Amino acid sequence: MKNLRKITIIALTGILFTACSEEAILDLKPINNISLDQAFSSPSLIESSLNGMYNAAAIGQYNTTAPNGGRGYVWGAAYVQQGDCRGEDAVSAATFYQATYAGTYDQTTANNVYYWVDGYRLINRCNLVIEGVTTAVNKGIITAAKGDDYIGQAKYLRAITHFELLMYFARPYQFSPGATHLGIPYRTVGVDTQSEINTELLKERNTVAECYDKVLADLNDAENTITTNTLSYASKNAAIAFKTRVYLHKRDWDNVITEGEKLNGAYTLMPTPVGPFANSYSNTESIFSIKHSSANNPGVNAALASQYKRRLLIAISPIIWRDPSWLVDDKRREEGVMIFTSEGKKFTFKYKDEVSYTDATPVIRYAEVVLNMAEAQARKASPNLTESLTLLNKIRNRALANVGTQAYTAASYSNATDLVGLILKERRIEFLLEGRRWSDIHRLQNDDMHPIDGVPAKLSNGLPADTAYTLGTPYTGALGVAAVPASDYKFLWPIPQLEINVNPTLAAQQNPGW
Repeated sequence: MKNLRKITIIALTGILFTACSEEAILDLKPINNISLDQAFSSPSLIESSLNGMYNAAAIGQYNTTAPNGGRGYVWGAAYVQQGDCRGEDAVSAATFYQATYAGTYDQTTANNVYYWVDGYRLINRCNLVIEGVTTAVNKGIITAAKGDDYIGQAKYLRAITHFELLMYFARPYQFSPGATHLGIPYRTVGVDTQSEINTELLKERNTVAECYDKVLADLNDAENTITTNTLSYASKNAAIAFKTRVYLHKRDWDNVITEGEKLNGAYTLMPTPVGPFANSYSNTESIFSIKHSSANNPGVNAALASQYKRRLLIAISPIIWRDPSWLVDDKRREEGVMIFTSEGKKFTFKYKDEVSYTDATPVIRYAEVVLNMAEAQARKASPNLTESLTLLNKIRNRALANVGTQAYTAASYSNATDLVGLILKERRIEFLLEGRRWSDIHRLQNDDMHPIDGVPAKLSNGLPADTAYTLGTPYTGALGVAAVPASDYKFLWPIPQLEINVNPTLAAQQNPGW
């Protein structure tokens, strides 16, 4: 295709208003560098624009000269690695995510800066798709039904990306009464003109409550309009499943259950814990995953199997490995199936293709929906502990060596608080090295049952000693990375300096302490 024109915006809030950039707005492969108008001028080009949106979700700054090109921001490999390295159940072994792991980041740290930049770049692509498809429907280029499907998919990605950024740049929902504290700017305008830049520069951060409302509105629209039903594309069920996550963070227990029950019969748990990873593109449990192929992946510096298997950059922490709640004969410990050992250190084997990097990035699977519902049943105003236990055991029992003697029973807990504790520990084991730990740490700040204060202490950056993995007792060794209290300004990431330099509105709303 002719290079008709290039859009000169990287990000505004990550569309970063950099007018000197020649970054194409859609980064299509093989259709690349075409004008925005042409991108929505035919059914095939519209489909390519949609695929470009997903490519942006998977790859981020792919094949660029900017720092951290191809790191998989924000829904590729980086989603998993950032979520793991902010928590205590992974150990960062190298410098790639050391700043995130050790809390030494600042306004210029690339891994944090480009989470924001590429997150908002993706949001802008979503908005451009929504606007372009709307125009195409009005012109009769595609049907209204097809347009609704595409717009619903764009709204889904827009919603989950805003929500993901909230996890790092804003305090949790319950931080203030009514969640009136600052969230992030919720952007719904596709920016491709100077006048739109000027207008969007004035947009302040929404409150966290406003962000949650907008996320849920987008997910409701996605649920009602998407007709596509493919694992690596947004679907009606993916929107429903993600709502259980949002409501869990909002502590709206009844709606967690209401949404989760919509998926009854739509998915089934795989018989074994390795099932969703043995074939990450064809199983009955995965609900939405980001697709990677041999020709389109974040590359050696970011692909999941590269980081977690080939290069051994992120290990399992002895903190969780030696937790007595994780039974020694649990199938999720199985060598060569779920984990592998290298020179005495333990690593996940969930991501296997260290040659072509084709493993999907798991965003949400049915196991999470089940555990979300289990927790909600135990926490709601009138707890249903029997149902909560049943849901918890659905996940745990498939990993047990002997269900008859090892399954939880009513005697395993004495009250709702105890049962929620079992569920929270199960989440740490089930979603180990899937990027989910930080999300739970974030929402459990000042929790009424199992509060966490800030970022937990961790082992030092670097591979632990072999002896640190010896089972039999909890880990009580050295913790080289101190905890960060919730009151500390470093609990939140700063709005990047790149953004602050060009956006006076957000410069005045920088996170406190930065």
